[in-house]
Parts: sequence; structure tokens; C-alpha cells
Amino acid sequence: MIATANGFFRHLDAGKWADIGQATIDTLLMLGGALPLTLLIGLPLGVLLFLTGPRQLFEQKALYGSLSLVVNILRSVPFVILLILMIPFTELLVGTSLGVAGAIPPLVVGATPFFARLVETALREVERGIIEATQAMGASTWQIITRALLPEALPGLLAATTVTAITLVSYTAMSGLIGGGGLGDLAVRYGYQRYQPDVMAVTVILLLILVQVLQMVGDRLVVHFSRK
Repeated sequence: MIATANGFFRHLDAGKWADIGQATIDTLLMLGGALPLTLLIGLPLGVLLFLTGPRQLFEQKALYGSLSLVVNILRSVPFVILLILMIPFTELLVGTSLGVAGAIPPLVVGATPFFARLVETALREVERGIIEATQAMGASTWQIITRALLPEALPGLLAATTVTAITLVSYTAMSGLIGGGGLGDLAVRYGYQRYQPDVMAVTVILLLILVQVLQMVGDRLVVHFSRK
């Protein structure tokens, strides 16, 4: 059916399948490059938001207010606009605003505030008594974070990571609007500009499969690390 001249899949020749394969690899590269950086920056930021928040161990209204303002501003900017705004910075940082390399900086900037808020929310679910007990035993701040907060909040943090990864998949698709590569770029070039709905359908199906796989893996990890 794919090879038929008049069928729905008439545009899916060998060349298109090669493009789809490369676009899938590019999407996975963007996700694999952006997600670790998002976690690396977003986790400490979320912990800091929690610790300096109202009625917490190291409450600091000024610092919390400043961090919250920055996080809220970045979260409120639509990702497509953020992509455009960051073009000069991205070119300065990685030398290009196109392709996989050009998409990673805005992906990280767009997803990090989102993940930081999820981390803060997950840490708020930890029972205050556990933190106070750890503190009463003379634990340092680092020990409170690494031995009480993070272990107790691990299921919530894994769920937050899953949600963030899925959000990044949608961001990678949007990055195709300005030449970011990946399945989104393929969908725009062939599915929209050249009106080839078969190519669009395949890209959507692949994105759905990727999201489903990420969700299944995340759910299994959450269940595995949750208390019985």
C-alpha cells in the first residue's frame, strides 16, 4: 500500500522513510541532550525554591520571591516565542540556531523552570516530621537534602521527570517551526508546506509512540520506588 501511486501513503517512498528515520534520531538526540541538562539545573533550583519558601527550614522571602519571579516569567513565555527570542543567545552559545544543537539551549531554558516547580511541589509532599527528625539528630543541610528530602520525594521526582520528558517531546516538535530538526521539522516541511498528510500521519504516530513509551517507563519506575 505504501508503494501505490494513488494510495494515502503515496508519498512514502524510500527517500521519505530515510528522512523519517533521521528525523526520529534527531528528536531522540534533542531529548537526550536537553533532559539531563534540565534535570541538572532544575533539581537544585527546585530544592532551593523549597528550602527558602514560606514556613520552610531556611525561609528567605526575598530570595524565594526573586527566584519565583524568574521561574514564573520563563514559564509564562510560549515556547515558540522563546525559540525566537533565544536565537541570538543560541548562536553565541553553540554557533547556530538550527538543527539539533540549536534546539537544545531553548529546550533547556523552556523546561527547567517547569521541572523546578514540579520538584518544589514533590518536596512539599514530604512529611515535615521526617525533616524535623533528621534535623534533630544533628544532620547538616546537605544531609537533610540527600538523606531525607530527596529519598522520601523520589517517586514524586520520578513522576516529575516523566512529565518533563514528555513536555520536552512536544517542545522538540515545536522547534521544527524554526528549523530545529526532528519530527516537528519534518511535519512542517512535508505535512504542512507540501501538504503530504501521509508524512504528517507517520510523524504524529511516532511522537505518540515515544510519549507512550516514556509514560510507561516513568510509571513503572514510580511504582517500583514507591513504598508498599
